[in-house]
Amino acid sequence: MKQVTLNDTEALAIGAGILGTGGGGSTYLNRLRLDNEIRQRGRDVDIVQADDVPDGALVCAVGGMGAPTVSNEKLQAGNEIATALRALEDHLRRKIYAIVIGEIGGGNAIGPMVAALQCGLPVVDGDGMGRAFPELDMDTFMIYGLAPAPFVLADSHGNVAIFTRIASAKQAEEFARRLTIEMGGSAALVMPVMTGAELKATVIRDTVSLAKRIGDTVLDCRARSIEPAETVAELCNGRVLFSGKIIDVERRTVQGFARGKLIISAFDDFDKQLRIDFQNENLIARGNGQVVCAVPDLITLVSLDDGEAIGTESLRYGLRVAVLAMPAPKELKTPEALAVVGPRAFGYDLEFQPMAGDLL
Repeated sequence: MKQVTLNDTEALAIGAGILGTGGGGSTYLNRLRLDNEIRQRGRDVDIVQADDVPDGALVCAVGGMGAPTVSNEKLQAGNEIATALRALEDHLRRKIYAIVIGEIGGGNAIGPMVAALQCGLPVVDGDGMGRAFPELDMDTFMIYGLAPAPFVLADSHGNVAIFTRIASAKQAEEFARRLTIEMGGSAALVMPVMTGAELKATVIRDTVSLAKRIGDTVLDCRARSIEPAETVAELCNGRVLFSGKIIDVERRTVQGFARGKLIISAFDDFDKQLRIDFQNENLIARGNGQVVCAVPDLITLVSLDDGEAIGTESLRYGLRVAVLAMPAPKELKTPEALAVVGPRAFGYDLEFQPMAGDLL
C-alpha cells in the first residue's frame, strides 16, 4: 500500500473500527475530516514501509487521548495533532521524517493521516498496538524500551504542553491523563519520538494495510448481501464468539475512561448470554461465567446489518450484534507485553489464554 486516496477512506475506516475493539474514537468523524483534507489539498496520504525509513531519521507516534464518549461530542479544531507535532519539532530543533499511528484502532488510525497531510509528511504502515488500548504506556514502543519523553499534548484551544523528562511510561500515562482531563477530556498526543532503527525494532508492521483489507472484505460482503462477521473473522484468523441482542449496558466516564459492561442475549435462548467488560476498549468476554476471550486478544462488536464496528460509546439496548474474537499480534503476547496489556494489568485475576494464531 503506497497511498490512501478518497477511494480508500471508507474501507480504512471500517477496518480501523473493527481493529479498535470498541475504542480509539469515532471513525466516522475522522473519516469526514480526512476526506475533506484530501479534497482541499488535492493530494493523497503517502504511506511508507517501516523498513524503508532511514535508521537515523526521526519519526514520532501520534494520536488522540481521552474517553471516546467525550471526543465524539467535543468540538475539535481539527489541527491539534499538527500543532503538537510542530511544537515537538521546535523543541527538538529537528524535522520529523514520518508519522507513525499510535494505535490502528478506531478514529486514532485516521486522525494521524489528517495531520500528515497538514504537515506534508508520510505515514508509516504500522502502529504500536495492532488494535486500541486505553493507556498510552500500552504500546510496543513503551513495552520494548523506548523513552517516553519528550512528549507533547495539545488541545482544541491551542494550548500546548511539552514534557521534557519523565521517569517512566506509566508516570507519563498518569500525568498525561490528568492534563487531558483538564484540557476538557480529549487532547492530541505526540509520543514517542524514535529513530528509524528504533521504529523497525518495535513497530507492529503493515496494520494500515490490514485495516484496509478488513474494510474491503466488509464492503464486498455488503455488495453480495451477506453478513460480514464470519468472513471478517476468517480473514483475521479469529471466530464469531456470539450473536444476539444487547439487553443491558452499564457505562460511566471515570478518570478519563469510559468504563462499564454489557450483556448480550442469544436470539433463540434469552438465558444464553455473553457479558463483556470494557475500559474504552472491550477487555474480557464471559459466557456462562467462563472467560472465552481476554485482552490482548481482540473482542469487537459489529452490527449484524452491515458489519460496522460498534464503539463502547455507542452501545445501547436492542442492537443486533455479532461478537468477533481475533488473536492479537505476536508482539503483544510476549511475557514483557502481557505484563502491561494482559488481563492482570487491568485488574483481572486470571492468566491470559491465547487464541490460536496471530493477527499478523
